[in-house]
Amino acid sequence: MLFYDFEVFAYDWLVVIMDMGEHKTHVIINSPEELKTFYEANKGQIWCGFNSRHYDQYILKAILCGFDPKKVNDYIIVRGNPGWKYSSLFRQFPLFNYDVMLGTDRGLKTFEGFMGNDIRETSVPFDIPRKLTPEEIAETVKYCKHDVEQTIQVFLRRPEEFNTMMYFIKHFKLPIDFISKTKAQLAAEILGGNRKGESFNDEFDFPVLDCLDLHKYRYIADWYKDPQNHDYSKKQDKVMVAGVEHTFSWGGGHGARAKFHASGIFLIIDVTAYYPSLQKKYHFGYRVMNHPENFEFIHDSNIEFKRKGDKKARQPFKIMDNAISGQMKQRQSTLYDPMSNNSICINGQLLLLDLVEHIEPYCELIQNNTDGIIVRIKDYEKDFDRLDDIVYEWEQRTGMKMDFDTFMGDIYQKDVNNYLLIDRETGAVKAKGGYVMKLNDLSYDLPIINRALVDYMINGIPVEKTVNECNDLREFQLVSKISNKYTHILYGEKPLKEQCIRVFASKYSSDPGVRKVHATRKTKAKLTNSPEHCFIWNDDVKGVPIPDKLDRQWYISFAHKRLADFGVI
Repeated sequence: MLFYDFEVFAYDWLVVIMDMGEHKTHVIINSPEELKTFYEANKGQIWCGFNSRHYDQYILKAILCGFDPKKVNDYIIVRGNPGWKYSSLFRQFPLFNYDVMLGTDRGLKTFEGFMGNDIRETSVPFDIPRKLTPEEIAETVKYCKHDVEQTIQVFLRRPEEFNTMMYFIKHFKLPIDFISKTKAQLAAEILGGNRKGESFNDEFDFPVLDCLDLHKYRYIADWYKDPQNHDYSKKQDKVMVAGVEHTFSWGGGHGARAKFHASGIFLIIDVTAYYPSLQKKYHFGYRVMNHPENFEFIHDSNIEFKRKGDKKARQPFKIMDNAISGQMKQRQSTLYDPMSNNSICINGQLLLLDLVEHIEPYCELIQNNTDGIIVRIKDYEKDFDRLDDIVYEWEQRTGMKMDFDTFMGDIYQKDVNNYLLIDRETGAVKAKGGYVMKLNDLSYDLPIINRALVDYMINGIPVEKTVNECNDLREFQLVSKISNKYTHILYGEKPLKEQCIRVFASKYSSDPGVRKVHATRKTKAKLTNSPEHCFIWNDDVKGVPIPDKLDRQWYISFAHKRLADFGVI
C-alpha cells in the first residue's frame, strides 16, 4: 500500500509517497518523468490519501496527462468542480485509490489535533506568485511528509473501514478498482441499484403497515397521510406521549425527559438492526435492487454474528448493513427511492410508538428514540414479565426482534442523545452522546470534561478533584477548525494563518479569546465552547505538563454547567 499527498503551487508541485511494504519514502518534485516512472511501476498497488478521492488522484492524473497541475488545482479548489470533469483523458491512467477520509470527517488537521500532534501550518503560502526557493521547497516537503504520516495514523486507528471494503470486494468477486468507491457506492453495486437519479413520482405514497395497532396515538400516524403535511420542513412538535414531550418528523420520532436523573430499575429495549430489518421484512427498496438477495445475505449475516457475539466477524456486515437504507434518499445513488425511505422512517417510528402505547400503563417512559426505548419499572419480577409478554406480542405482529438490557442503578439524561446508565450491582455502564462517551484518539476534545462528568456520576468523585489532579495538558485541549463559511480565525485582533487550532483556558486576562470571521457577512463569532481568555498550543502536546497559566477553574465551571444539563446540580 502507498500513502500519498500532493502540494501544488503556481510554478511548483511535489508529492510525498510512503510505501508501507518497502518502508520507503519517495519525494518527487517538479518531475513528470519521475512521477510517470513511479506510477507505471506501482499502478497495481492501492494508493491511499486523505481527501484523495476528490483531489490528489486528479492532480496525479493531470501531471501524467501533461496538464498544468495548478489549473486542475484551481478547477477543483477555487471553482468547486469535481475533478473527473476536467478531462476524459484521466481515464487513461487508472488508479486504485482508497480515500481515508469519510464523509463525516472534519479534516486531517482536526484528527491531528485530537491525536495531540503538531498542527502548525507551513509558512509557505499556496498563492505565492513565483517559483519557490530551495528553503521553501524543503519546508513544504517537511509538512507534506507530516500529513502523509498523519494519514497513516488515521488509517491505522480505524482499519475496519478499509477491511469492510476489501471483504465485500473479495466476497462478491468485484474488480479491485472498486476500492476507489465509497461504501455507499459499493453497496449500490453489490445490490444492483437500478435507478439513475429519477424517482417513481410516488415519494409520499408510502404505506402505513397493517400490523400497526395504534389507538390513543393514532392521530400521529394520520398526520403523515395528510397531503398538507407532505413537506419535509414540517413536523409534529411538543406532542405528549406517555408523559414525555416528543417530536415526530419525516426523519424519525424521539422524546426524552430532559435534565433527568433518577434511580431504579431501567430496561433498554432496542430493536435489532431496526431499519434494515424493516427493509427486509416488508421489501422496502427492493424495487431499486436487481440483487435483493445480496442485501438479505448482508443483513442476515449481521444478525447471525450479533447473536453469536462474534464482534470481529460481524463488523463488515454491520457497517455495510447500516450503509444501505440511507442511500434511498440520495438522488445521486442508484438505490434512490424516497418513497421506500419514507416507508422505513415513518413506519419505524410509528411501530415504536405502538409499543410505547401498549406498555405505557405498566412502566415509566424515560426516552423513545429511533430504534429503541428506555423505561423504568417498579417491581422487576412482576413488571418485567408483563413487559416481556407485550414485547413478544409486538415482535410476532411486526416481525421485528428486540434486545433487552437491564440496569439496576441510576440514569443521568441530558436529552435523547446524551445519557449515562449505571448498573450499581454489576458496574456495567452504558454511555451515549458526546458529553459522556468514552473518547478515542480521533475524537479527543475537552476530554477532562467528559472524565469529570463520568467520574462524578459513577463514583461520586467531585469535579474539582478530577480537574485539579490531572497533570497532562492534552486532557484539557479544545480543538477547533473553521469551515469554509469563514475566512480565518482571530486571536484577539490578530489574524491566524491556521484554520485549525488547539486552545486552552488561561488565567491571564491579558490573553485574548478566539473568534472566526464570516466569509460574506464579515461578522465575528466566538469559537464554540472556547474560553474568554485562552492560549494556543499548536505543536505536539503529548506528555506536556500543565503550565501555571492554565485556568483549571474554567474547566471546573464548564463541567458543573454540563452536569446541570443532566439534572444533577
